[in-house]
Amino acid sequence: MKTIITLLFILTCSIASAQTLTPAKPEQAGVSAERLTRVDELVNSYLSNGQIPGAVVFIARNGKIVLHKAYGYSNLENKTPLKANDIFRIASQSKAVTSLAVMMLFEEGKFLLDEPVSKYIPEFKSPRVLVNFNEKDSSYFTEPAKSEPTIRQLLTHTSGIDYAGIGNKELKAIFAKAGVPSGIGNHEGLIGDKMKILAKLPMKHHPGERYTYGLNVDVLGYLVEIWSGMSLDQFFKTRIFTPLGMNDTYFYLPKEKHNRLVTLYETREGKLVLPTGKIYDGVSPEYPTLPGTYYSGGAGLSSTVEDYAKFLQLFINGGVYNGKRLLSRKTIELMLTNQVQPPLTNQIGLGFGLETTANDYQSIYSVGSFSWGGAFNTHYWGDPKEKLVGLIFTNMYNSPVWTIGEKFKIATYQAIAD
Repeated sequence: MKTIITLLFILTCSIASAQTLTPAKPEQAGVSAERLTRVDELVNSYLSNGQIPGAVVFIARNGKIVLHKAYGYSNLENKTPLKANDIFRIASQSKAVTSLAVMMLFEEGKFLLDEPVSKYIPEFKSPRVLVNFNEKDSSYFTEPAKSEPTIRQLLTHTSGIDYAGIGNKELKAIFAKAGVPSGIGNHEGLIGDKMKILAKLPMKHHPGERYTYGLNVDVLGYLVEIWSGMSLDQFFKTRIFTPLGMNDTYFYLPKEKHNRLVTLYETREGKLVLPTGKIYDGVSPEYPTLPGTYYSGGAGLSSTVEDYAKFLQLFINGGVYNGKRLLSRKTIELMLTNQVQPPLTNQIGLGFGLETTANDYQSIYSVGSFSWGGAFNTHYWGDPKEKLVGLIFTNMYNSPVWTIGEKFKIATYQAIAD
């Protein structure tokens, strides 16, 4: 009996340790330290060519952190070295966090995936689709939508809702005139007020007809507030960030962490420079340091690579991290199952882009991997088969070197040595 108890204790400790990211030598995780130096070579080549000011990378396999390193500068003017725990604007990486919140409430029975959004936000009743637009006076004509958008369609960007600030020019103009923001750094107002306005604006196409990257996850963020009775900020903090130990992830940074925010740069005439004035739809580049009230579920968060790696490891672990279960294994499986059916060809789950048998020929990812990125040239993925998470963060506006994410991915996989 004593032997059995001892074995159970060892097994329990082993499982618990596997749930939490811990530093280790690369070889302990089946990664070649020698081949891992190619990541250094890759990032340093971008630095020496003046293409990025700096980057932080993070690689963990089997729950073991084999690389967590900063390169370059967080501020070029002051020559401030970038630190591994510096904070980056992660923009659309916010979407997966909101999707997790949505699915936690799904498990609590707050809604069903194929219910119409109007059941919870009545303003979405009787939607209309844009037919034509007059650029001279911003007037437009619409037709009734064939159906109402559903919650599943919001999660898969097939609802027909376009993006303010970065969508097609007609709907950008309509959204701007109505005062609906992109959420990428907007800090004033309340998400609920703007989503009610959005609900009355035309959609790009009929729900379910096509994939259109849009303000879907901002609508989901407001739904989280409705279903939970909490602000999205409060829900994230109490239900996700605190349990996972994501202590550096915020919509708006506390003052004592402002000095850890990485400076935003853009490339102009081949040189790295500070953005001139506002970005996107009239946003200050320093928006994470402002006293904001707009909690954009689609684009509002700032974070560190380590914090976001904990979030990714939750999915690798089947819904558990650090002994805290946020979702069941079955809900994780659902989120990582392709939701978009023919004739649509996108491979997307409930919150992530997916690697499936249909698109696996295009990438070194394993089938079952999930990924996304952020507008300021931040990239991540998780690979359940290899028990791998990888992240590389830069902070650049309209970056011409988006391929750094793909090359980092290749440099990571080529270092696997077991």
